[in-house]
Amino acid sequence: MRTGSGQKSPAAEGLSPREANKWILLALLATSFFMVVLDVSVVNVALPSIQKNLHFSSSNLQWVITAYSITFGGFLLLGGRTADVFGRRRLFIGAVTLFALASLTCGLSQSSTMLIVARGVQGLMAAFMTPTALSIVLTQFEEGRERNLALGIWAAVASSGAAVGVVLGGVLTQYFGWRWNFFINVPVGFLVVAFSLLLLPRTESAENVASKFRSLDHIGATTATLGLVALVFGLSRAPIDGWSSATVLASLVASGALIGAFIINEMRSRDPLLPLGLFKVRNVAGGDLTGLIIAASLFSLFYFLTLYVQEVLGYSPIRAGISFLVTPVVIAVFSGITAQLVGRIGYKPTMVVGPLVLAGGLFYMSLIRVHGTYLRDVLPGLAIAGVGLGLTFVSLTLAATSGAPVRLSGLVSGLLNTSQQVGGAIGLAVLSVVANSATTSALAVGDTASQAKVAGYHYAFHVSVGFAVAASLVSLLLVKNRLSTAREETREALGEGAEENLGDEAAAA
Repeated sequence: MRTGSGQKSPAAEGLSPREANKWILLALLATSFFMVVLDVSVVNVALPSIQKNLHFSSSNLQWVITAYSITFGGFLLLGGRTADVFGRRRLFIGAVTLFALASLTCGLSQSSTMLIVARGVQGLMAAFMTPTALSIVLTQFEEGRERNLALGIWAAVASSGAAVGVVLGGVLTQYFGWRWNFFINVPVGFLVVAFSLLLLPRTESAENVASKFRSLDHIGATTATLGLVALVFGLSRAPIDGWSSATVLASLVASGALIGAFIINEMRSRDPLLPLGLFKVRNVAGGDLTGLIIAASLFSLFYFLTLYVQEVLGYSPIRAGISFLVTPVVIAVFSGITAQLVGRIGYKPTMVVGPLVLAGGLFYMSLIRVHGTYLRDVLPGLAIAGVGLGLTFVSLTLAATSGAPVRLSGLVSGLLNTSQQVGGAIGLAVLSVVANSATTSALAVGDTASQAKVAGYHYAFHVSVGFAVAASLVSLLLVKNRLSTAREETREALGEGAEENLGDEAAAA
């Protein structure tokens, strides 16, 4: 962080209290994102208990997951832009508070309807928390070594949420009951709020907020949000209802129409929700597209491997969760290494190599056997994939956000998170259809149930390998390695005044 003279404190003098506060703040922001990621996976293990206790029908149980993913994915873009317009401190604290209250309501739910509505509110608040938290990181840490290190820590903590969620969900469900999967967010959330009140700098006055609300691109906000909600809903229903079902087709058509209307509105708006010129910046476009494809590939890693170790190898939920812990450990190690590397060689090399290493891990897992073992069939693939993800996450975030003006940091953070959420939904929909089709074909020729399931997983992993290779190619073709080039592109795309008053904005953020 800059001192009053605009210079950093010399390293020999140690960290100033303000500098130390930044790193404490980073820990709080990463914790908030950890909760968001955790809530995607922690509930999966508890679904059978939830179904029995709240008398869910088989067709409605999926809504415990879908209600969260729809509002989360649908409102991310609006959440990122709202942080820029209304102030990051105010929005972050309010969103975390409501997320904790929604978690409490989930845990106290007495009916399926009550739980589904509360999960929707959880996802909505997560959509405002996530891009706001990342945009605060981007504004508090200067580009270069400091930000690289901060994003390395961010990636390592956040990426562990999915694997830890499986373990934690198993332990809480088995020993304390499914409700504690939600109750655990409450004290953590309110601790984050308490420390945020102390550490986050104050932003704008209520008068400025009211003025900005009146000038907000309301048509763009409405069409973008509804279009993304329809897209995530349609993709989430495709594995259940089939791609040709009326529900899925209607949702995807509605999404296309709404997003088309959004693009037309943004081209005409004087103050658009999403300046389309951002996509002329190759690193923003390349980073977001790479993030989308990586997320589509990543879903097979935990989803199908979780099914394999539990349904084929016979693991308990807790044992299955523990078996995945190698992945976040490896990701944490290689995220730290990548944070150091990008300062020397730039972020493009690791963005190109990382997905290829991930592809290698996914290919190894496509060789899983019906009578396999953890050490032979699972562990090596998880470790290799973890290396690839550790190389990719930090450089991906840097590419998608570096060079953009501070006034749009919430928006570029929202764009990155939206691309990953939509990519995950696409990946799960496509890979589920591929796996189910292969399983059905295997059963038709006389394979046993276990053989048919494993055959389906093989095909899903093969397609995931293709996704990962495609992500590497996108990075190779679109991403530019020099930050100065990215800044020049940003000025050209958004206008010469795009980076005016960055220092003032950073201080106010």
